[in-house]
Amino acid sequence: MFSSRILTITALLAATIAAGAQTAAQPPTTLKDAYKGAFYVGVAINTPQITGKDAAGDDVIVAQFNSVTPENALKWENILSKPGVYDFTLADKYVAFGEKHHMFIVGHNLVWHAQTPESVFQDEQGKPISRDALLQRLRDHIFTVVGRYKGRIQSWDVVNEALNDDGTLRKSKWEQIIGDDYILKAFEWVHEADPQVELNYNDYSLENPAKRAGAIALVKNLQAHGIPIAVVGNQAHVSLRSPTAEVEDQTVKELAATGVKVAITELDIDVLPEVSWGSADVNLRAARDPKLDPYPNGLPDAVQKELAQKYASLFEVYWKNRAVMSRVTLWGLSDADSWRNNWPVPGRTDDCLLWNRKLQPKPAFQAVIDVVKKAQ
Repeated sequence: MFSSRILTITALLAATIAAGAQTAAQPPTTLKDAYKGAFYVGVAINTPQITGKDAAGDDVIVAQFNSVTPENALKWENILSKPGVYDFTLADKYVAFGEKHHMFIVGHNLVWHAQTPESVFQDEQGKPISRDALLQRLRDHIFTVVGRYKGRIQSWDVVNEALNDDGTLRKSKWEQIIGDDYILKAFEWVHEADPQVELNYNDYSLENPAKRAGAIALVKNLQAHGIPIAVVGNQAHVSLRSPTAEVEDQTVKELAATGVKVAITELDIDVLPEVSWGSADVNLRAARDPKLDPYPNGLPDAVQKELAQKYASLFEVYWKNRAVMSRVTLWGLSDADSWRNNWPVPGRTDDCLLWNRKLQPKPAFQAVIDVVKKAQ
């Protein structure tokens, strides 16, 4: 009888171990679990998600992601009603959301040519201010905002979209009034305001060799001045047609060769006919044309499959280069949230993300998770 009990206990232990092994062997069901230890998987979140009004969206965000970026909550026009007058209501809620859910929190962004009130560049009479005056405003803004979230925001997009497509510096108000060194000053001050925070440069279309060369030159200039830039963010607003996985791989490798990490900061994949200029400049607009909006009621199965294959091909690149990757962030949670719906064609609908308008995962979602499963 004693021997029989030993056999029974042994059998139970064996069954328990087997069950545990089977559980451990189950493939991951979330993006953050699939890429755990490789890089953060993030999402840009909007006002309803920050404030809790989109409870269903928040549930998906918390379950699937371990990093967040604010779409607009930290941009100048959202926190600065006029020079020196700040409103941090939404920004505070954004940071609190990330902290509550133990996420890697990104600050986006501190210097950009867009979504910055014109009053920032003007005096009380509406005339352009001097270089010294604008430098002072920039310094005050950085020390106020970065200082407020010191030790709470882990990574800042210090300068956003400073380059033209040919790799030269954009003639923004920052550049026109201050000069080329506005970038250097911004990075210096962010590092001074929070010496521990990760410093990023962020831009789109770095798959373009000329623009990528400009970004590499920008990084090397910062490094030559002793600035510890940690990350270059490539937005990766791409399409089904371009860039290829090979080009994306080359882009990551060339950026990482400067000694920085690479982040994919605003990923989405355009499934619609491409408007001729092919850019991510928020100021671009095109006339409405039914030929440019072929899927107003959702994607055909064939295009869903193509989208899944494209997402998988990109994540294969990111997985392969995981040693130099910092994070991969989707620019929006669902198709309903995407900025592409009305850009550059007003009223157009795009289906460019991993969740559809009903917050259901698309085939592309599983394709992204399967990348890791197939690689192991």
